[in-house]
Amino acid sequence: MSTDLAYVYELVMGVIDVNRSKDKGYDTIVKDGFVLDELRQIYEELPEFLEEVSSLELARLPHMSGEKFIPCIVYIHQIGYLMCIFEEKLNDNILEKLQDFEFAFSDEDGDSKKFFYRTAKTRELDDLLGDIYHKILDMERAITRDLVTHVLQFSDPLLKAVTFTAELDCSLSLALVARQNNYVRPILTSESVLDIRNGRHVLQEMTVDTFIPNDTKILDEGRINIITGPNYSGKSIYIKQVALIVFLSHIGSFVPADSAVVGLTDRIFCAMGSKFMTAEQSTFMIDLQQVGMMLRHASYQSLCLVDEFGKGTLSEDGVGLLGGTINYFASCDNPPKVVSATAITNFG
Repeated sequence: MSTDLAYVYELVMGVIDVNRSKDKGYDTIVKDGFVLDELRQIYEELPEFLEEVSSLELARLPHMSGEKFIPCIVYIHQIGYLMCIFEEKLNDNILEKLQDFEFAFSDEDGDSKKFFYRTAKTRELDDLLGDIYHKILDMERAITRDLVTHVLQFSDPLLKAVTFTAELDCSLSLALVARQNNYVRPILTSESVLDIRNGRHVLQEMTVDTFIPNDTKILDEGRINIITGPNYSGKSIYIKQVALIVFLSHIGSFVPADSAVVGLTDRIFCAMGSKFMTAEQSTFMIDLQQVGMMLRHASYQSLCLVDEFGKGTLSEDGVGLLGGTINYFASCDNPPKVVSATAITNFG
């Protein structure tokens, strides 16, 4: 595998000019030394060459009074070579003397006016040089396609290397964040418990000056937790914080807390009142579907998070829906761990 990767590396570095491609930002540039060298040199020297040709062509043009800019031959990508006349169009008397001049188009940029003509000399340049810029692009793309074809023959070792690199990148990122933000190593246990001391929200604590940590303790007894409080008191942040700590524990990351004992969790169910832009459903309908999913599939080792369930309907109906959901979990022999946030305080 290492031999294959070394070969691919040498192949790519031998064809692609990485530094120039990086500076350009939007394209892949082939190194010097290929069949492109002659075309590139012509393209780089094109301004000086056109200046010389323009001086010869200008001798044919009569002097025009009030002329601010000297006419010149220009190269325009995908159009070709044209004589550019500034400010005013050539009149019929001049064109009678210059039979090879053919008006192409005009361009106005603010107060500046430009008139473009094809001449015998510009047609000669079209035949001799052609659209040189796009010739270079086409050849670069052909060389790049040929390189891709060769590289794809080593797709298996490349995919293995990319997979390993991605995992390493994730591990290093998690380790760096853990060190910078004083995360701790969680203890995973087969028991269905959750004991977090001074837990924090991984993102929220970075956006505020002061963040108050919170404890979470769910054991065999008291598995259903109802968080109440007024709006903007931090209920939603708290239950998301619990979910993130449980999730991070299961992917091998340290967690934002002073300590954390996390029971192995088979699923994390969420009913957060989230509105999906692509969903042709109301927030209330989405909530119903998400709560229905957790009622049907949550097990003793699941974590169920419910945020303001019943908010999208009549207050009496909302109280009934939330109360019925909590009552269902409470009546289960082996209920999941449930954390529900609500502004409702009266379930009577």
